[in-house]
Amino acid sequence: MSDASAILPPHDTLRDVAAWFAAAGVRWVLIGGLAASFLGRARFTKDVDVVVLAGNEDIERLLAVGASYGFSPRTSDCAALAREHRVLLVDHQPSGVGVDVSLGVLPFENETVARATQAEIAGIAVPLPSPEDLIIMKAVAHRPIDLYDIDGVLDAHPDVDAKRIRYWAGEFAQVLEMPEILADVEAILTRHGKHPARKRARK
Repeated sequence: MSDASAILPPHDTLRDVAAWFAAAGVRWVLIGGLAASFLGRARFTKDVDVVVLAGNEDIERLLAVGASYGFSPRTSDCAALAREHRVLLVDHQPSGVGVDVSLGVLPFENETVARATQAEIAGIAVPLPSPEDLIIMKAVAHRPIDLYDIDGVLDAHPDVDAKRIRYWAGEFAQVLEMPEILADVEAILTRHGKHPARKRARK
């Protein structure tokens, strides 16, 4: 795990994020650039990204509880956008940091939260995804910075479960009709010596 202390958001932000979800009674995991900084290469990111196991029926309650910890909707139609896109966009008013809350309802998202491990970040207990699951999420996001993050996570964790990564990258590539998701992950895995298993020839 890299030393990402230099790029941490204000201490109050992470503290209040953790307190918010504890008070709301939802399970969550840190993702995005911050998670990539701790699991791979440290880099600057202006927002905090998380996944919470919650659905549309939880949006209003999450907003109400979040208000007690300084989180306010970023837009007037925040709840409507969350119901449509499964992302709750809020700002932490005390620190001015944006927090993007993805509402996790997919089997993969449930697995990601279940497989998360607790890490202490600036004295705060924060759930981090497994290296494999962060790589998968980064593959789906598929921006140049995400591919950079994948490379960094693989540098730091050469013993990843490449089979899991290939499986989920393939599933998302098919569902989203984006074959480049799997193709680019395959290229990065191969570059790191994670070659796909050869099929045994039939006798």
